[in-house]
Amino acid sequence: MGIRVMVVDDHPMWRDAVERDLQAAGFEVVGVAATGTEALARFPACRPQVVVLDLQIPEPTGVEVTAQVLAQDPSARVLILSASGEQGDVLDAVKAGATGYLVKSASRAELIDAVRRVAGGDTVFTPGLAGLVLGEFRRMSDGGPAVDPDQPALTEREIEVLRMVAKGMSYKQIAERLVLSHRTVQNHVQNTLRKLQLHNRVELTRYAIAQGLDDLDDADD
Repeated sequence: MGIRVMVVDDHPMWRDAVERDLQAAGFEVVGVAATGTEALARFPACRPQVVVLDLQIPEPTGVEVTAQVLAQDPSARVLILSASGEQGDVLDAVKAGATGYLVKSASRAELIDAVRRVAGGDTVFTPGLAGLVLGEFRRMSDGGPAVDPDQPALTEREIEVLRMVAKGMSYKQIAERLVLSHRTVQNHVQNTLRKLQLHNRVELTRYAIAQGLDDLDDADD
């Protein structure tokens, strides 16, 4: 079975083109929608793993759809595909739970790669946006909570992987750094998410930065 994807965009030609490109790449497009209302109505029956979503759609907006989709199914992943690269739009989407953000100038290959990576639990941002997102997480985490002593203990390897997640490294980069397989890194992240009762890498990144893990052992980089 291929990765199940829903495409949400109010421009028919663009929506159809994205659907064709994804199908040609082997993805299973289980639903399409032109408005936020249509997307939310069709999501429960379609159960996509990844929602490729435009922000500027008829109400509810892409940000609201992101939040509501993830409230229904925290295991789903939302990849924003928007004409806007404005800071406010990016941060609003990520705060709502989006794990990827591409501007529409991205190539077909970049879109396909992003869908695969987001489905695998990675975070993907158009070049230049990742630093913006991490910077906002750090700002939000100033004076953040201390480690909860009641939380399950993480292993040394899980903490090591978590520290790299907090720095915005992809699974591939982490695997290369630690000389591990991509699957092993994914397993460490999934175990950490389960222990911390978090849902995705965006939440995990926020947690790690709140604990200051992005500032540890910089001398080793």
